[in-house]
Amino acid sequence: MPKLRVHNITVSVDGYAAGPRQNLGHPLGEGFETMHEWMFAAMRDLADGKDGIDVEYVRRGEENIGATIMGRNMFGPQRGPWEDESWTGWWGPNPPYHNDVFVHTHHLRPSVVMEGGTTFHFTDEPVETVLARAFEAAAGKDVRLGGGASTVRQYLRAGLLDELHMAVVPRLLGGGEHLLDDLGDAIDAYRVAETVGSPAATHVRLVRR
Repeated sequence: MPKLRVHNITVSVDGYAAGPRQNLGHPLGEGFETMHEWMFAAMRDLADGKDGIDVEYVRRGEENIGATIMGRNMFGPQRGPWEDESWTGWWGPNPPYHNDVFVHTHHLRPSVVMEGGTTFHFTDEPVETVLARAFEAAAGKDVRLGGGASTVRQYLRAGLLDELHMAVVPRLLGGGEHLLDDLGDAIDAYRVAETVGSPAATHVRLVRR
């Protein structure tokens, strides 16, 4: 049965998955840019044919993915009504998704077709409806929930997430957006299935009980 999965979401030791004041110069929030060094190094090693703990987790995040869901904060820095529709994401003309991407936003706009098979769809539908659309687009494969933190929390609260992989980086950030705040009883539906450490990050994988 297809699953909804989160992979490679970087978290500080004090639980932040994004820094404060996200903007064009700081797409992940101020102070968070260097938190992803573990992943960038692993992606280079993967491209070079090297192995390692971090490489394995990056590889897993690409396996059997047929569609993607993300929040507007992950898609870009603008808030409120679109000033214009020229913004098509952080990733240039050929984004790394290569599938249908469903972007949660209160401000709709037409779908954007990109190079390499990525199409961004903008939706204000409930999470259950968006997930159903994503599963249909994935055609039997799994759906990746890309983030950001608030979007991951919505799917956790709704009990829709099957697997959550966090890479805990040994840094204290001191501010930003927590990943696992205000989940209530929803967190009781999950257990820690795996904890593996590398010199750069501790990988923690949560799955449904």
